[in-house]
Amino acid sequence: MIERSIVSQKVKEFEIEKYVSDNLKNAGHSQTKVQRTPLGEKIIIFSSRPGFVIGRKGKNIESLTKNLKERFELKNPQIEISEVEDPNLNAVLVAEQIASSLERFGSKRFKAIMHKAVQGVLDAGGLGVEIIVSGKIPSTRAKSWRVYAGYLKKSGDIAIEGVRHAQKSALLKTGIIGVKVSIMPPHIVLPDAVRLKTEQEIQQEAAGKEDKNKTASAGQRAPAPVPVETNEGKEPEDSLTDKTVPPQKESAKRGKKAQKSSDQETDIPADAEGASS
Repeated sequence: MIERSIVSQKVKEFEIEKYVSDNLKNAGHSQTKVQRTPLGEKIIIFSSRPGFVIGRKGKNIESLTKNLKERFELKNPQIEISEVEDPNLNAVLVAEQIASSLERFGSKRFKAIMHKAVQGVLDAGGLGVEIIVSGKIPSTRAKSWRVYAGYLKKSGDIAIEGVRHAQKSALLKTGIIGVKVSIMPPHIVLPDAVRLKTEQEIQQEAAGKEDKNKTASAGQRAPAPVPVETNEGKEPEDSLTDKTVPPQKESAKRGKKAQKSSDQETDIPADAEGASS
């Protein structure tokens, strides 16, 4: 079934990531992504020390490729190394650094290690950070120590999606010490954030609005021209008056009109004559 294949694929990706992180403990490994391509599997390893992952003359990456191919039955694994831009804003790297420092210096300097990590996150631009160390530290009785600074969301969608969380463990003589790190990166925009605009920004916005209004007024369409009726194929009404008539024809017409009017005057009926007399 499709569901089973998807679950088995995700389990395989999780096992690959765990295997890579276990083999690259001191290489600043952050995360591993597996992408399937037509040529094979593409494995992207994010690390703060890419040179350590590659090794001298590429020996480390060659052995890692061989082990992944044999252990997880990969056809053609291609490993790509990507460097983490800012390790101090990566919760996984910060937790790994604290755990390795505790294993190296012991439990006597754990407070200095925690405060140093907090200051590094703030210097990198983090909005807030919280570090919790739990275990038998510094005595034989288990206890939790919390160091925090800045602003850190504890609830809501931002706390789930925006805040970066990581957990690591350190093995000491007294037992296992748990390290939990939460970092709020600087690029998160809070929904209740309020920022006052400067006078320069207000002037720039006003100038931009004026330019937009000018372009809008210039781009307005001109009124459509009134259609003109054309008398194509028709003779205009005053075409007779426009025609030029020769002077001889004009005099003949006038003479005919005068003769008609005189004839009408002479042709008077007899009854009319008797009545007049």
